[in-house]
Amino acid sequence: MTEHASLAEHVDVLIVGAGPTGLALGVDLARRGVDALVVERGEGLSPGSRGKGLQPRTMEVFDDLGVLDAILAAGGDYPVGLVWQNGERVAEQNMFDPAETNEDSPYGAPWMVPQWRTQEILRSRLDELDGRVSFGREVTGIAQDADGVTVAFASGAPVRARYAVAADGGRSVIRRALGIGMTGETVDPNPILVADTRITGLDRDNWHIFPPQGDEGFLAICPLAGTADFQVVAQLLDDSAPDLSLDGVRKLVAARSHLAPEDVTEVRWASDFRPRAALADRFQQSRVFLAGDAAHVHSPAGGQGLNTSVQDAYNLGWKLGAVLRGEAPASLLDTYEEERRPNAAEMLGLSTKVHRGEARRGEATRQLGIGYRESSLTEETRAASDGLRAGDRAPNRTIAGVRLLDAFRGPHWTLLALGTAAPAVGNSDSDAVRVVEGPPTEPYGTGLFLVRPDGYVGWAGDTESGLAKYTERFNLGRPTGS
Repeated sequence: MTEHASLAEHVDVLIVGAGPTGLALGVDLARRGVDALVVERGEGLSPGSRGKGLQPRTMEVFDDLGVLDAILAAGGDYPVGLVWQNGERVAEQNMFDPAETNEDSPYGAPWMVPQWRTQEILRSRLDELDGRVSFGREVTGIAQDADGVTVAFASGAPVRARYAVAADGGRSVIRRALGIGMTGETVDPNPILVADTRITGLDRDNWHIFPPQGDEGFLAICPLAGTADFQVVAQLLDDSAPDLSLDGVRKLVAARSHLAPEDVTEVRWASDFRPRAALADRFQQSRVFLAGDAAHVHSPAGGQGLNTSVQDAYNLGWKLGAVLRGEAPASLLDTYEEERRPNAAEMLGLSTKVHRGEARRGEATRQLGIGYRESSLTEETRAASDGLRAGDRAPNRTIAGVRLLDAFRGPHWTLLALGTAAPAVGNSDSDAVRVVEGPPTEPYGTGLFLVRPDGYVGWAGDTESGLAKYTERFNLGRPTGS
């Protein structure tokens, strides 16, 4: 135990950072009964629209976490892009490849919600679950030992936790304190200004695009769904510090569009950044995990950063819960880096290609195809499986009147028995596994499919042979007859 551990507040999990990543993890842990604390250096949730696009896979995650209705009420579809030149409308363009909403994926297209609103919704859900967020907690140090982690703050007592999660952004204090490197590249040498504004003189049915002209970079003005605001995004072609004031944004918008300076009536929030792609060398060091921007930094093009970050939390949450409840060995936590780091690397590459115009915002950016086929948690025992395989996302279907996304909702595992009898699985006094039985159903086909708490097929088989051994890894009980 560290020197100050006896004076510290004790929790099971300390989450540093109250952005979408930290709040989503807090929600997931709270519904699992884990004593977790989210700490944030700021005095409140961070403002700004930032990551405004929620991909279909993230919508499924939010369905499971119990915030989907609020997310749907707070946002809207992406508008069609409208290209302007010399004050004239010259072309329209879809910002994303067309996507169908179907039974497999009822949330087929990206959904726009300003990041500040997503954070508010997650915070509200965390409050409902009696989770905790503590603001004004600036981390100044971290120490680990065999039993846990102690985190010190600029003011107030330290916190002692069995595990800690760094969700404190691209400049992560925790990552730097641990000495974990971050390897990356500059995606675009030109800085970008982003601001939430109030603007008159533009319709809210289009994403207004002003291509580069002369020595001016591009300007894009997007109506933010569910608000009266427009998000202004502008490429800056020099290295001087951008003017983020109302006058500065007015001058920039007037110089690159047909709008007059006074058409920008308010700047509610503004920031700037340099697009880059970077990946942490490790996602775990002993009892500390990196998640979200602390682990991977994306160009905003394609809307992958926030979504990949939320899915980090979703992957880690059920594993922490299982280990802390004694249902799985601590080695289960090693699969977080094993599964998430390759996926983050893939999404980083995709974001960079979209930014450079080398890839479309299409099927891959929706993140429905992400899976864990190569994971040590994945077991595919069927003789032939040309379609869906263990490790893949479990697609939605309605089986014997049960909608699978409804069946998956909650912190449990789900056993699908399709065209075959369901073995008894799970302890008799536990609701750790829900069973859904029905006829053979595509794309699953016939067989048994054990779906993880995060919605991926962990084990698949033609018969129950081998299922018992798999479930014993998670203390789910032994199926009878195997």
